[in-house]
Amino acid sequence: MEFLNSDRLPAAIGPYSHAVKANGLIYTSGQIPLTKEGELVEREIKTQTRQVLENIRKLLEDCQSSMDRVIKVTIYLENMEDFGIVNVLYAEAFGEHKPARSTVAVRTLPKNVLIEMDVIALPYDYQ
Repeated sequence: MEFLNSDRLPAAIGPYSHAVKANGLIYTSGQIPLTKEGELVEREIKTQTRQVLENIRKLLEDCQSSMDRVIKVTIYLENMEDFGIVNVLYAEAFGEHKPARSTVAVRTLPKNVLIEMDVIALPYDYQ
């Protein structure tokens, strides 16, 4: 098991790693819409979704993977009415790649954000 962190993301806000590589797979911790400096972006679903997807992209790159190596995504939304907007931005981020996905409505998220995502991905060296 290998604990992975990215210097292009804010430091973890708790006792965890940005990602863990185990049995050939990369499991990311939930990403919320924080900038590298640890600042929350505007509390607006488009802005927050873009930031979360960008954080995931950077984390995967730093873990020797990419968006097109993602096999599973879990999305946590404060408001399921945001699903349509998130879906459009998600489709833009993943393009033709269509990993398995779950979307869960939650009452609250860390730092009172609107969205959080985590992924499971294959590293480049995994067939």
